[in-house]
Amino acid sequence: MTPLVLGVAGGTGSGKTTVAREIVRRVGPKRVAVITHDRYYHDLSSLDPKELLHHNFDHPDALETSLMVEHLTLLCSGSPAPLPVYDFSRHARRAEVEWMEPRPIVLVEGILVLAEAELRRLMDVRIFVDTDADIRFIRRLIRDMRERGRTVEGVIEQYTTTVRPMHLEFVEPSKRWAHVIIPEGGHNTVALDLVVSRILHDLGEAGPWSTGKL
Repeated sequence: MTPLVLGVAGGTGSGKTTVAREIVRRVGPKRVAVITHDRYYHDLSSLDPKELLHHNFDHPDALETSLMVEHLTLLCSGSPAPLPVYDFSRHARRAEVEWMEPRPIVLVEGILVLAEAELRRLMDVRIFVDTDADIRFIRRLIRDMRERGRTVEGVIEQYTTTVRPMHLEFVEPSKRWAHVIIPEGGHNTVALDLVVSRILHDLGEAGPWSTGKL
């Protein structure tokens, strides 16, 4: 069985991870293989702290998307894929890999997954989670201070120098490739109901649904 491939994109702090988790929860975790784009950051262990401080993590070139395409192609063909494991504390890939077995649904998540043509080509349903910029910034500020020990000044500097410009250049324009745009992220139960209904229909577990793309 060829899996149904979902792409979930959106700006930082948009709620795309919440949407992805809700889809997995509703459909069943044993039936969904989740691949995050963050796994595919390039190894930066050779950079010194000053270079890391100014590295642009929001540009498409920061990720090895070609490898992600290879792994997604393997899963679509029914073969397991050796997903990289990224150590964000060292900005380096670990020696070990995580083998992902093929499942009926493959969910690809990340801020730039709809900006990459080779990834889009493999997706059956493309979702963009759309949230106001001020809400996204507040969420990122809270997350980076609580989870990563960042200062307010550091978060603001990174947001203004790389995060916001890259969002405007790459992430926001990728919205036009989406089949479904979900405002309010995981709190939009109506949109999630529709997406999950489409997924269940393709699994043969729901009522009548359009045979075309969402």
